[in-house]
Amino acid sequence: MTHSTVSLYPLLEQALLCRDVEEKLSLAERLFQDWRAGSLARLAAADPYALPEAGRPERPELVHPARVPRRGLSTRQGHGALLHAIAHIEFNAVNLALDAAWRFRDMPDGFVDDWLRVAAEEAGHFRLLQDRLRELGFAYGDFPAHDGLWAMTRKTDHDVMIRMALVPRVLEARGLDVTPGIQRRLAAIGDTASVAVLDIILRDEIGHVQIGNRWFCELCRQRGLEPQATFRRLLDEYAMQLHPGDYNLPAREAAGFFADELAALARLGEQPADA
Repeated sequence: MTHSTVSLYPLLEQALLCRDVEEKLSLAERLFQDWRAGSLARLAAADPYALPEAGRPERPELVHPARVPRRGLSTRQGHGALLHAIAHIEFNAVNLALDAAWRFRDMPDGFVDDWLRVAAEEAGHFRLLQDRLRELGFAYGDFPAHDGLWAMTRKTDHDVMIRMALVPRVLEARGLDVTPGIQRRLAAIGDTASVAVLDIILRDEIGHVQIGNRWFCELCRQRGLEPQATFRRLLDEYAMQLHPGDYNLPAREAAGFFADELAALARLGEQPADA
């Protein structure tokens, strides 16, 4: 793809391990720009290792998901806490996308291109949410958060097919489902600016889930596996069963889910939440 002698992998590792928020965002965006400009090469590099932790700032404090406070939108604190939770997801998503490009080195250039683009777009999402937090008088780090998204990165670092199945097709797809409800809550308190930000994020996230779907299906094809049966098996293996609730079926269809899956989710969505 390029005649450059500048190696992609040390720069990816630098971005992954960077603890400064603004610097990490800039590094992620610059990586994609430089890759698309043809100034980075996939030169031979040491094999990826188990990252002890992707770089993140000292704050927010990471706590068990059950200890993340849930506040209503009737207060400024509750409003800020909701936007902060979404911003934290986007920050972790930058690291997730960088890790995919850095870790799975047997994948073709198209895979690298996809995940560098995702990393840059997630950085843009974080910036939009960070701006909204500032307008409310808050900053990233002001509320506790949990580590669930990055924890799944560690659980799937040994197999790119499992990563594509469980991160884009489960965790990120769940974001497609919950966003419209969050938008309705924000609209109800008159926060049209945040609703517009979430419109941008939802549009891009459909594309991100579609990327994961495409690579999952391609990897299944290469391994002689049936995608839907393989996905159900992985849900069982990793105890990630889907539960009754609202599913954004149009967004999931646009992201490349199978008709059989959409029909099953529609039936699941009709069940009571405590079923």
